[in-house]
Amino acid sequence: MAPAIWWIRRDLRLFDNQALSAALTAGDTVAPLFILDPAFDASAFVGSKRLAFLYGGLRALDAALQARGSRLIVRHGRPQEVLAQVMQESGAEVICAEADVSPFAKRRDARISERLPVRFMDGLTARPVRAIRKDDGTPYTVYTPFSRRWKESGPLRQVELLSAPDHLPSSPGLASAAIPDLSPPPELAPFAPGEAEAEQRLADFTFGVDAPIYRYAAERDRPDLASTSGLSPYIRFGMVSARRLASAAYAAMETARDGDARRGAEVWLNELIWREFYVNILDAFPHVRTGSFRSEYDAIQWDNDPQWFATWCEGRTGYPIVDAAMRQLAATGWMHNRTRMVVASFLVKDLLIDWRWGEKWFMQHLVDGDPANNNGGWQWTAGVGTDAAPYFRIFNPVSQGQKFDPDGTFVRSWLPELRSVPARHIHAPWLMTRAEQHAASCRIGVDYPAPIVDHGAARDRVMAAYRAVSS
Repeated sequence: MAPAIWWIRRDLRLFDNQALSAALTAGDTVAPLFILDPAFDASAFVGSKRLAFLYGGLRALDAALQARGSRLIVRHGRPQEVLAQVMQESGAEVICAEADVSPFAKRRDARISERLPVRFMDGLTARPVRAIRKDDGTPYTVYTPFSRRWKESGPLRQVELLSAPDHLPSSPGLASAAIPDLSPPPELAPFAPGEAEAEQRLADFTFGVDAPIYRYAAERDRPDLASTSGLSPYIRFGMVSARRLASAAYAAMETARDGDARRGAEVWLNELIWREFYVNILDAFPHVRTGSFRSEYDAIQWDNDPQWFATWCEGRTGYPIVDAAMRQLAATGWMHNRTRMVVASFLVKDLLIDWRWGEKWFMQHLVDGDPANNNGGWQWTAGVGTDAAPYFRIFNPVSQGQKFDPDGTFVRSWLPELRSVPARHIHAPWLMTRAEQHAASCRIGVDYPAPIVDHGAARDRVMAAYRAVSS
């Protein structure tokens, strides 16, 4: 057999990799290839933290390949040109890659498929994209029936997953560029990239009778607790497979010691299925990348105040739960899911700023920024998407903080100017008297900003804007 090219895109792993498995079957040797597309530099949606994480993942993958007698080949250029060149240099007759669903990826892959022998494999999701459909073959646009049909396919088991190869026959003589070094300072990068780290995090979260997964249902909305898996950046770049995660969730459900523990594992599985749902939505309805799923909401008259937007981005709105979350995002490239909803609601429904501004900002800063899930989450919170929260559902930033960060632990960790504010005022510090502000060393309007909008008045304004296009 001739060599095969494993074109690595969002599957930086050796375990349970269907594209790698196909390449091993198709060729006598395999050339693991990653292409540094110039489109990375041109895209406003590509953030430096995410690129740093990606490049760190490539270095980890290269080390794993070298331990198996192979190595990663990195090339700069347009994918079609690079693939043709590597095919010529290596003598490869087939290219194997994991299929993607973004409009950009599908346009690119369609052009390449017309000229080169590429096989696109499943692997982006646990169930193949388009496998979960209604009886009439049309895509689901509501999560609950999608989830129900997804689960009817039966549990995913560890034994169904593909083993990582012990040895990888490589194609010799292929030159490789250096992997760019964009590593941020350690204090700004809480996620160590690579498949090994992903597997360790998964084990820490799911293994053992007292594993955090069993408390997930009860604690998942608390940004002040270490209650989530921390796996989202690894899922984003396929450093762990979606099937691997789903199989771990099913295993935890089967070994749970009681109903509450099983519920925790079930809720975590549901979150994985939400990801599958949004991937399928993006695949079937690509217009969501630029507009509302429910197109009537594209007529909303946004205020789009640039100064308010800058204040939101910088975490200076005067609402502590919002500001703490935005500063966490700027520092670490990550944000808790509950606070993602809170800050998104505040931008759209308190400041009346187009959800697409927030979506773009998140994609520029999130290590786990994913075109399908980021878009789906923003449209859900804005009330303009598929299976969306009703437009009249508006998160109150004060009550959200009081409910999910009751002692202010999360807020104080990111807003040092509020560290001495008593818990009863931590989510509404402007209610402190002058004496209380002095005692807390926190003068409102000086040490910490006053709220930029009144939440009640803002709610009335946004309701009017939505009603104008929904009636």
